[in-house]
Formats: sequence, C-alpha cells, structure tokens
Amino acid sequence: MKKISAIFLLNLCAFALQAQKVTLNNQTFELKNVTGSVVELNGEKVLKIERDLKAIPFDVNRLGTTVDEPTYARLLNLDLEDGIIEVKMLSQIQNPSPFASAQGFIGIAFRINENDTAFENIYLRPKVGRSDNQLFRNKTVQYYAYPDYKFDRLRKEANGKYETTAPVDLNDWITMRIEVKGPWAEMYINDVRYSTFIVDKLLGKTTSGTIGLWVDIGTIGYFKDLKVIRF
Repeated sequence: MKKISAIFLLNLCAFALQAQKVTLNNQTFELKNVTGSVVELNGEKVLKIERDLKAIPFDVNRLGTTVDEPTYARLLNLDLEDGIIEVKMLSQIQNPSPFASAQGFIGIAFRINENDTAFENIYLRPKVGRSDNQLFRNKTVQYYAYPDYKFDRLRKEANGKYETTAPVDLNDWITMRIEVKGPWAEMYINDVRYSTFIVDKLLGKTTSGTIGLWVDIGTIGYFKDLKVIRF
C-alpha cells in the first residue's frame, strides 16, 4: 500500500507540473505566479492569464514590494538578446477586483533569466489611456527592471522618464511591439509609424533571455499572435 501511495503521489506531482504549461499555436509557455489557459474569445483561441494571489500575495499597503513581480506566462525555448517582440493583447479588470485602483495592467517582460530573478518589462495601464485627466494619461505606459527598479522607485528618482501616454483602452485589442537593441528599447502601439515610448538606457541586470506575457493585480489578460524576430 505504501508503494502504491508513493506512485500515486508521484503521478499527482507530475500532473501538477504538467498543468503549469500551456501551448498556443505551437508556442509553449510556463506559468510563473499566474493561472492560465487557452480559451476561445470572439471565435478564436487566445491565451488567458491572471495573477495568482496564492503564489505572490498582494498588499495594498506595500505596493512597492508586492507588485511589478515575475507574474507572466514565460515562453519556453527562447534566448533573445536583440530583436522585435510583438503581441496582441486585451485587458479587462476582474470583478470583483482585489485592488480598487486596478488599471488593467498588461505587458511584455523580456530578457528574463533562467530562474526568473531578473528581467526588463514594459506594460500598460489601459484604464487611464483615455482618461479625461492628462496627468492620469501620462501614466498609461510603464517601464521597470526587476528586481531593483520598480515603478515606485523610478517615480521617486526619475519622475516621468519611464512613463508616458498611449491611445489604449480596456476591452480593446492592442498591438504592442517592442524593439530591443543593446541598452535601448522602443515601444510601438497599434502599428503606428513612430514609437510611442523609448527607454534610452535599460536598467536591468540581464542582456538576454526569454520573454513573458505579463499581467498584474486585478487584471484578466488575453494574448494572441505572438511574434519574435532576432536582429
């Protein structure tokens, strides 16, 4: 009986590990501190992910230490230094939301190292993308470098440099394209000719790695049509 129980537990562990991976269009992702699955949305298959609050608890009184974390679907079998990352994304806010000020946080992590302890990230706050308040609009786009340069530190040390506006909204498909070359990154929104945002000196510790489809607190994120091109 002990032998049978041990085999059963091993099978359960193997199933749990397998459940942490999802595949869409021949691309396999490992779920890191998120829940995720392939679902049908408006007649097409897309990847749906949400932050796992059991994996990383959230504390509204400690935003700096409980947001901007490795909460993404990590693309397997990729090591990208310089290149183009493009994906279509749609953001919704959970109802009820665990965070009253949720903005639909959604974006792309890149140059993720093997153990998820360092990466770069550019994400959106679609809820304020078309706000009537220009100060809110100016915080639609956010860059951060994990683990040392989260949004709160960047606002204190370089307010406005790592944020900007973008014409996006909740419940809309948004095409985000990030071009990365050395210490430089540019972001384009919805196939516009000119970039919406630049980071002229990336602050992260990594120079290459994989990418992650990223969400944060209170967000339901949908992703499709991921493309990666190396320079």
